[in-house]
Amino acid sequence: MIQRYTRKEMGNIWSEENKFRKWLLVEIAVCEAWTELGKIPEEALREIKEKADFDLKRIDEIETTVKHDVIAFLTAVAEKVGPISRYIHMGLTSSDVVDTAQALLMKEAGELIMEDLKRIKELFKEKAFQYKDTICMGRSHGVHAEPTSFGLRFALWYEEAGRNIDRLHSAIERISVGKISGAVGTFSNMPPEIEEIALKRLGLKPEPVATQVVQRDRHAEFLSVLALIAAMIEKITVEIRHLQRTEVLEAEEPFTEGQKGSSAMPHKRNPVGCENLSGLARLVRSNALASYENIALWHDRDISHSSVERVIIPDNCILVDYMLNRLYGIIKALRVYPERMLKNIDLSYGLYNSQRVLLALVEKGLTREEAYKIVQSNAMRSWKEGIPFMELLLKDEEVRKYLKEDEIKSIFELNYYTRNIDHIYRRVFG
Repeated sequence: MIQRYTRKEMGNIWSEENKFRKWLLVEIAVCEAWTELGKIPEEALREIKEKADFDLKRIDEIETTVKHDVIAFLTAVAEKVGPISRYIHMGLTSSDVVDTAQALLMKEAGELIMEDLKRIKELFKEKAFQYKDTICMGRSHGVHAEPTSFGLRFALWYEEAGRNIDRLHSAIERISVGKISGAVGTFSNMPPEIEEIALKRLGLKPEPVATQVVQRDRHAEFLSVLALIAAMIEKITVEIRHLQRTEVLEAEEPFTEGQKGSSAMPHKRNPVGCENLSGLARLVRSNALASYENIALWHDRDISHSSVERVIIPDNCILVDYMLNRLYGIIKALRVYPERMLKNIDLSYGLYNSQRVLLALVEKGLTREEAYKIVQSNAMRSWKEGIPFMELLLKDEEVRKYLKEDEIKSIFELNYYTRNIDHIYRRVFG
């Protein structure tokens, strides 16, 4: 008896068992279509649906001889069904079954990844509000720039996760396409109604123009979206890795009781989870590149894409599912150190206020070039001699021609930099 394989773990989706179950779903859907058109008797269809099944070991045994996986599958099913199996695979070519079933598998996997994305997006929102008022140093080129809100990191990731949800939704829709149109897609041995009926039963749309295969730009788009999701994950983990450096240590991934960081150095707490995810992102991207190579096939079909897809599609789905779940665990238990953030802000002697000083001097009538020269001169001395930037400005006669003591001191108020955070949050979260 045919049953849908309903377990949702990603590894099970891409198991051999589930693959053949999907092949059988396609074959049964076509039989049902033929029955609707009067080609297969009702009683024959009932017998097929009751008896149709397979044994994985038997498929392997047959394939050892025939060297063709679809024929091995059909033979194994026929052994279960008996003479009435003559109606199975009627008018079809292998790609009708394989490509249509693969669409079902990718749709199933994509929907599971969608659940992962939505889950971590909500976590980003939670963390964004938790750290909305936590001030940290913003950095460009790795160098102190101006203060920002640590919560904005998570708001940024929330937005990007949302874009990836939109992309994945479109990619799932684009890949939810089958073809049941025969050897070179011309319906030579079946009426087009067979495809319409069967695909509707399977919840798929027909490929408008097919060769012997569903066109591989669809698969490339799906894998490209997975690569973008992996790139988002790497973007986040690289940030955490930088924040965990000893010299920075503003945040670090969780380090559990009993965990060891180094075989040689007992003190080590390394960002191994984030490094693992950074490495896996490279693999997901390289697999996506291989999907582009699969787009160009000889004439109506060759099988140069087949061996590649058996690796890259399951692997990327499994990898991205794993990566999103591992990242969720890291973000959920992320250790954040606001006191260290404030301490690090002070490391640059208040130089992050240089733009405010520049603008204040321009407002007093100096040209931008004149103001820049004055501010940079004091800034470079502050760096070189380790003197607080404000102290140098208060003693600079040229600066004091234009700015009073209280005006200079007001420039160095830290909360000035986060006064518009609410505006950004309203744009992101509504």
